Amino acid sequence: MASLHVFTFLLLIGFCLSDDLLTSSRPLYPGDKLVSSDGTFALGFFSLTNSTTPSLYLGIWYNSIPERTYVWIANRDNPITTPSAKLAVTNTSDLVLSDSNRRTVWATNNLIAGGAAAAPVVGVLQSSGSFVLQLPDGRHVWQSLEHPTDTILPNFKMWTNYKAHAAVRVVAWKGPEDPSSGVFALSGDPDSWGLQIIIWQGRTRSWRSGVWNDAGGSGITRFIYSNIVDDGEVIYATYGTAGGSTSNWKLDHTGNVSFRVWNNRSSSWSVLFERPGSGCLHYGACGPFGYCDITGGRDQECKCLDGFEPADGFALNFSRGCRRIEAMDCGGGSHFMTLPGMKVPDEFLYIRNRSFEECVAECERSCSCTAYAYANLSTIPTMMSASDTSRCLVWMGDLLDSEKAGDIGENLYLRLAGSPVNKKKKIGMAIKILLPVMAGLLTLTSFICLVAVCKSRGAGRNKEALKAPLAFWDQNLELSCISFEDITAATNSFHETNMLGRGGFGKVYKGTLEDGKEVAVKRLSKGSEQGIEQLRNEVILIASLQHKNLVRLLGCCIHEDEKLLIYEYLPNKSLDKFLFDPAMKSMLDWPKRFEIIKGVARGILYLHQDSRMMIIHRDLKASNILLDAEMNPKISDFGIARIFGSSEQQASTTRVVGTYGYMSPEYTMEGIFSVKSDTYSFGILLLEIVSGLKISAPRHLLMDYPSLTAYAWNLWKDGTARDFVDTSVLDSCSLDEALQCIHIGLLCVQDSPSDRPLMSLVVSMLNNVAMPRPTPRQPLFFAQRYHDALKARGEEDSVNNASLSILEGR
Repeated sequence: MASLHVFTFLLLIGFCLSDDLLTSSRPLYPGDKLVSSDGTFALGFFSLTNSTTPSLYLGIWYNSIPERTYVWIANRDNPITTPSAKLAVTNTSDLVLSDSNRRTVWATNNLIAGGAAAAPVVGVLQSSGSFVLQLPDGRHVWQSLEHPTDTILPNFKMWTNYKAHAAVRVVAWKGPEDPSSGVFALSGDPDSWGLQIIIWQGRTRSWRSGVWNDAGGSGITRFIYSNIVDDGEVIYATYGTAGGSTSNWKLDHTGNVSFRVWNNRSSSWSVLFERPGSGCLHYGACGPFGYCDITGGRDQECKCLDGFEPADGFALNFSRGCRRIEAMDCGGGSHFMTLPGMKVPDEFLYIRNRSFEECVAECERSCSCTAYAYANLSTIPTMMSASDTSRCLVWMGDLLDSEKAGDIGENLYLRLAGSPVNKKKKIGMAIKILLPVMAGLLTLTSFICLVAVCKSRGAGRNKEALKAPLAFWDQNLELSCISFEDITAATNSFHETNMLGRGGFGKVYKGTLEDGKEVAVKRLSKGSEQGIEQLRNEVILIASLQHKNLVRLLGCCIHEDEKLLIYEYLPNKSLDKFLFDPAMKSMLDWPKRFEIIKGVARGILYLHQDSRMMIIHRDLKASNILLDAEMNPKISDFGIARIFGSSEQQASTTRVVGTYGYMSPEYTMEGIFSVKSDTYSFGILLLEIVSGLKISAPRHLLMDYPSLTAYAWNLWKDGTARDFVDTSVLDSCSLDEALQCIHIGLLCVQDSPSDRPLMSLVVSMLNNVAMPRPTPRQPLFFAQRYHDALKARGEEDSVNNASLSILEGR
């Protein structure tokens, strides 16, 4: 017992080193710590609070945040159990960690080139979080960054030597309070030439990142800048975050790898990316020729590749995978179907130095080749081998561990039996028959739901009648009339701690239903002017839409005076919470902002052109763009949207609703709106995303220009548009893309609706930086004058309290 008191005492007090240097004349003892020059990291001894026996470790943690977070441990598998310990620099230029019995617990073993083994070295804790042994000439003879535990810091090299068949490994803790080596490890995959990253559970694959491709890399690098280097023997990737934010990759004891950023506002870690989670992203979960579809947001579902059906016949057990609907016959001909947006399967053959045509020929010439994929790796930020930037992959057997990955995926060319000509004719005939039927069913379903909801008002608390689900469409989605009692229970009686936000319409709460599903509940206030009209509008509109960049409506409820809408819950907040918060905006680097811009544009195009009905949103703005777990944008709040008929081009109203600054001149002044009204709002939003400034930003932030559009126009006209780009993303910014976005934004905010491009052209321009663009006309900058006039009268930006903007994920 006495030894435990001495142990604790030594941890709490000591000589207390406070600089970043360790020298041979000054060892490190319990109670001392080194602190990096910028104060970000500390190195010292620690003992985990819940340990049953006193175990002393030497490690590095964040010194600048209140939550103790360890990023490296020297003796993770050999804790010190004596009352004291010492870390010393030896005269052989090594680090030695010993206990009070002078037993060596951990040590480096440095072989210094040039016969300088006795050269004096110092230990330096760097601002990068790496502890290094440094020679007088600045050379490093050892650094902790090259010997990771469970955490990857910026500039760490995730290397794979595919010739020596070796790779650096990141190994998880055994448990939440046990830092010893656990069963999960993360490393590059030597079997695939280091083109992908694997989470291992022992010797079994638990998750696979997918291969590097010309969409910018695998899913594991979605939120970061990556640099990939291939010298012909070793391939490695490093990352660095925007704006100097505190971030890391962590492999936890459950086998999940996550990208985390420290949130100063909540004093906690925000997880922006996590894999594999609890769904079908685990390795091979959907079996041979099956794939995990994650394009529906938080939902994951096993499906069969086109041309295949569940092997068990019922899609109840995907462990057996899928089988061909039509068996392959080498003599009967075959064709290749293009499957876009895929994380390509595992167990491929990598063929170097091939053009796309040669890659196709490699697969066509062999009947046993089931699929191929091709990428030009020179299009991603990389220093690939100069002699070969092609990446031809072919598969000679079953396709295992595929995933529908959306924008970060690539084309997979799948071999199917027979000629595609007759198949297309059959499919075309089926579509002609099914489309009218489906359209009628969707309309009927929406009507039935409204009738059921309204009837529930008279039914009082008849829970069974209220809960009757109405089958809605594919992917197991149901639009349910959920009882008020269930919603009350899910939101803890609408407790303030569950509130996500508020607006003129009412409040939004986070809820958890009986089955554990998390939802966002919009509770329309009893005094809300929208009332039953808005509820009906959102139910009919959103329930008839399906697009990955639109928020999903899950259910609705009317109970006495209560009117509620139940949406999918999105864990990240609305776009404005990141974009306009100085502490958060660094989490939105330029690649992510550009993807958000393109995602919103695709969502608007769907509303205007590709959905069954033409829909004008009328309230597009940053607070109405929600972000899912992977920061994908979803357009929300359709309470004031309008449906247009097939021959209708524009409409007018005497009740202008929306948000000043985002509303087009013709809508604000004359009540006229059309698809070009949404184009104008998108242009304002685009300029906000590029600049990081609000449309209502004070003049001193706009260099004394009267409005954000005036600021953008004058810089673009003077050829200094680079100065319009948010400084927090300049380092990560593709200047061509940023200037392209400013140009498109100015085209969208032109005063005349006829001058503004359709969203189909906007999407095309965003996807092709080389595409010719018209010269924009100078806008009249009316928006700021209206904003200033409103402020002078003490009014809010939202008209008639119709700013429906507070449905936010947290």
